[in-house]
Amino acid sequence: MLALIAPTHVRLISLVVLGAALVAGHGQASPTDPAELGYERFKSLAGTWRAESTKGWSEEITIEVIASGSAVMSTTTFRDAPDRKMVTMYSLDGADLVATHYCEARNQPHLMATEITADASTIRFTFVRGGNLASRDEGHMDEAIFRFMDGDEFSSQWTFYRDGGKDWMEEIHYRRLR
Repeated sequence: MLALIAPTHVRLISLVVLGAALVAGHGQASPTDPAELGYERFKSLAGTWRAESTKGWSEEITIEVIASGSAVMSTTTFRDAPDRKMVTMYSLDGADLVATHYCEARNQPHLMATEITADASTIRFTFVRGGNLASRDEGHMDEAIFRFMDGDEFSSQWTFYRDGGKDWMEEIHYRRLR
């Protein structure tokens, strides 16, 4: 025999379930917005990583959550040329997940996540505008695709744009060191 539940009991049960979800999530409900899920994915990368590129380099990358959790900073320092350090900053800008890449090409492409899978396992960023670029045809990073395998492994694919088209692509594979 099915028991009917009074509307006031449904509300009470809903509050109990919501409260349990908040406690399980340490006081915060899990984000469901794709941009927020993507940003949480970047925050989970905090640590030191070994990066190996299809362009022939391998280095350590440091990823930090900074500014009271409002930004994620990824820093690449090349062993053979410490002055070639590059930084990419990830953050939420309203409802958008954005990235600004401070490149050794001496410009700052600003990219926005234009595709995020439901589980944020793949995120595609595309060029919106750039600092220190007289026109879009000047060489700059134009697209980045991130694929997250698990908490200790991910990859990125960066596309360089120049003179009206894609000039080259670089894929980087990352493994967590600590």
